[in-house]
This record gives sequence, structure tokens and C-alpha cells, in this order.
Amino acid sequence: MSEYDYIIVGAGTAGCVLANRLTASGTHRVLLLEAGGSERSVWIEVPVGYARTFHDPRYNWMYEAEPDPALDNRRAHWPRGKVLGGSGSINAMIYVRGQPGDFDDWAAAGNPGWSYREVLPYFIKLENHCWGASEFHGSTGPMHVSDVSAHVHPLCHTFIAACSALDIPHTRDFNGAQPEGAGFWQVTIHKGRRVSTASAYLRPAMRRSNLEVRVHALATRVLFEGTRARGVEYERAGARQQVWARREVLLAGGAVNSPQLLELSGIGDARRLQQLGIPVVAHSPAVGVGLQDHLACSYFYRSRVPTLNDELAPFLGKLKAAVRYAFTRGGPLAMSVNQAGAFLRSRAQLTRPNLHIYFNPASYSATTSGPRGKRRLTNPDPWPGFLMSYNTCRPTSRGSVHIRSPDPHLSPVIEPNSLSTAADVQDVSDGARTVRRIAAAPPLAAVTESEHLPGAAVQADAEMLADFRQRAGSVFHASGTCAMGGDSAVAVLDARLRVRGAAGLRVADASSFPNVTSGNTNTPTIMLAEKAADLILEDSRTAAG
Repeated sequence: MSEYDYIIVGAGTAGCVLANRLTASGTHRVLLLEAGGSERSVWIEVPVGYARTFHDPRYNWMYEAEPDPALDNRRAHWPRGKVLGGSGSINAMIYVRGQPGDFDDWAAAGNPGWSYREVLPYFIKLENHCWGASEFHGSTGPMHVSDVSAHVHPLCHTFIAACSALDIPHTRDFNGAQPEGAGFWQVTIHKGRRVSTASAYLRPAMRRSNLEVRVHALATRVLFEGTRARGVEYERAGARQQVWARREVLLAGGAVNSPQLLELSGIGDARRLQQLGIPVVAHSPAVGVGLQDHLACSYFYRSRVPTLNDELAPFLGKLKAAVRYAFTRGGPLAMSVNQAGAFLRSRAQLTRPNLHIYFNPASYSATTSGPRGKRRLTNPDPWPGFLMSYNTCRPTSRGSVHIRSPDPHLSPVIEPNSLSTAADVQDVSDGARTVRRIAAAPPLAAVTESEHLPGAAVQADAEMLADFRQRAGSVFHASGTCAMGGDSAVAVLDARLRVRGAAGLRVADASSFPNVTSGNTNTPTIMLAEKAADLILEDSRTAAG
């Protein structure tokens, strides 16, 4: 019988962290199961390669949401990493923690120990920050964090100047003392290469004899003795195998796969499971409920000055960028195209930012429009252009993720339920008007030829909302489907990430978020996994003592 102390399902952003921290002492034997394969690919290593992996089934689950009534019944593409490093191997590498109030909200939802003050040490712990150690940053952690402000496209500075003209303050550090304002994104890129938890945490840990990693291993269910998790059944090369855990089974599949596996294993709403013929281990009505995501819309502009389009649209420009990257690990291929942005309040009475603004010194309107649009970042528009996108920071709409059958090979049903609250609809018009105010500020207006999309004809709130419904899409920050909290009616987990109604089972990934954070979700997921590892080891010592 194959037996381990801990079995981790999912070698994504969180699972790689858990695998490293739980094996560090050498005393625990750990098995890490991953449905995908290796992250060692040029398309993952080269930062701009994420444009390719967003639509590559070798590295991506390639999920598709159900038709969304609020988005003209469009079916949105939902990329999720199916590879070592998970979605952190295919994301845009933006390093944003979120607003401090996000985590105070987590604590207020019945999760002691998760306030901003209490999670800040874990953010510091994970960092190897280029600025060195400080009150807000760490210098000895696994994740390299870079400041690329000296290398951004000149148009990004024009964006910052436009924000300043509107009294939007400049911030040097979204992750420090002033998380509100306009500035340049820090990134998880080091010496021109992507940094994921696979490269930063897992690869060093794979040298340890007490860690075993099995790729192309699809978990099909958690195995129970009564209500205690005892192991995992998985499929590899067409054969079903079972492995056993002496201590705990840890799910780290993310906001889609973790609730899917819980339901396949008999944890979820009892009526739903019974209808599918799945034996009920624990009635947990909140499994798969509470799905949150950031929904963004881009405004495209024709520019009077050169942009990244001029460098990357022509064949010779692509060739020059590739040669430069090959010899120097620099240039546009070594960067995310998402280089600057802002967190700001659209209404004076708000106490914290409600809008997240992105600025790209490039545009690719021809490859992102339409129901099957793809982000072909190395094939931008054949004219000088840039874009600004926006989304609400803390959406109040809630969707769901549920299995459609007992077959683990079938994709779950993803229902975003977008724009189902008045607050989210209000932020649509607020965001559109804010983007246009920035574009109309003298620094940007001086270099803008025209608004390409949606165009000057779209002005009224109803028109902007209609445009949003036609063009908006996910920015891939799914979370909250196995939330922790004090109320079992809406929370699957307790504050120590233990699944209610089952022993020896936890969920530690973005599905555990009580509410989505205000920015990109990769960094808070790493933080959560760091803290989860401490909770797991602390409980292990308590049980042993």
C-alpha cells in the first residue's frame, strides 16, 4: 500500500508552496499529484509567452463558462493552469497583494488570524524583493519580485502623468504603505524569466527524498473511512490507483477543481449529490457556491506616438525582439504587456478603492473582439495603439461551480452570474467614465488620435452598459468556491482551512478566499498557502504532543 503523511492534490500556485514547506523538515513524506505535466516550456519561461498558453490545452484546462445572461449569453473562456505551477505558470506575472481592507474583511467573516496585520508576515516571508528587506517587503523568500519601472514603455509614464493631472496620486509601491493610486506593476519575473511557485518552491523541493511528484495524474475522488479522509484515488495512463494519507489530504486544485473534487467525493449539497448518485459523506451546501471573479472591459485608443504595436506588429519587429531576448533576456518579450495601472475610488464617499485600472502600451482589438477572441499579444493592431481596462475591485455578484455528472473527466458547470447586483452595474458606468477621464487628461489627450473601441458614439450609461455586456470578459481571478468562514451556511472551511463535516481534509487555494481580493489573485494565493503550511504543521505537532 502506498502511504504518505500528506497527499496534496494539485501542483498549482498553492500546491507547490505546500509541497515545499511540508517537506522542509525532512520528517514528513509527501505525495503531490498533478493532472498536467512539466512547466519547462519556452512558452512558459518567456514572459510574453502567456499569450500562447492561454489557449494551449497542453498547459490549460481550457474551461468554458455557461452562457452568461448579463453578457449577452456569451460563453466566456476560463483558462486554468493544468501544469506544474498551475495558473501561476500561465498568468501575466503581476505581483499585487490587494488592499489591506480585503484581508480585514476575511477576518471579519469569522476567520481569526487572517487580518492584514496577521497575514503581512507571510507576504514578507514569500518574497525575495529587489528592493531588499523593509517594513513591507522580504529579501529571503523563494519568489523573486522585480521592479521594472525603468524598462516600461515611455507611454506608461504618460499614463501616470494623466492620472496625476486628475489628482490621482502616484504610488511607488502598490504593496506597501500606499496601495492606492497610479503606478507601475511589480512582477514575478527574474532576469527575463517567469517566476512561478513551480520554479521557486517546487523545483528546489523535488531534490528531497521525502517528496514524490506524479504528473499526468487526475484525481478522481478523495477516499474516506466514515467521514475521515484517508486517501485519494487518481487516474494515470488510463489506470485507476489509490494512495493513502496517514495525516491529511490537502486539496489545492483552485477555484474550479477543488469544489469539483469535493462533490465527486461526496461533500456538497446532499440533494445535488443524491440526484447524481454520489454517496453523501458530508452535507455542505456551500461547496461550489460563492464564485467570485473580476470582469473587465478594455477601451482601445489610436495613438499619435509609437507604442509596442510598432515594435511587435511587423515581422522584422518580432524578429528583432526575439533576437534581443535571446542574447540579453531583455526587451518587450521579457515583460508583461500590462505595465502600469491604478487602484482608485470613483466616488468621493467611498472609503477605499473600488476600481482596478490596467494600462497597456499596446492594443490588440482585432484579436480580443468577438465571442472567440484570443489575446494574441505578439500580434497587436497594425497601427500605433494602447488600451486601458477596468474592473470593480470587490464584485458583489456570486456565481457557482458544480459537477454535471459523476464522471471526473467532464468539465464542471461554471456559472459566473455576472452583474447580478446593482453595485456591480454601478461600477460598470463608473469605470467607463473613469477610463475616459484619464484618456481625456492633457498628457494622454496630447498623444491620442481617437478612441477606437467602443468609440465616441457610445456615451450614455445605458450605451456603456450595453457595450460592456458585448465585450467584457474575465481577467481570470476566480475564487471563493470553498470559502472559509464562521457560518457553515456560506463557508465550506473553518479558519484553519479544514473542511467542515470531514476530518483529515483541507482546501488551500483561491477557492478558500472568503472574498476575492482587490487585485490579481496569484500573490494572495501564495500567501494563503504559506500560512496554510504553518497551520498544518502546527496541528500536526499538537496531535503528536
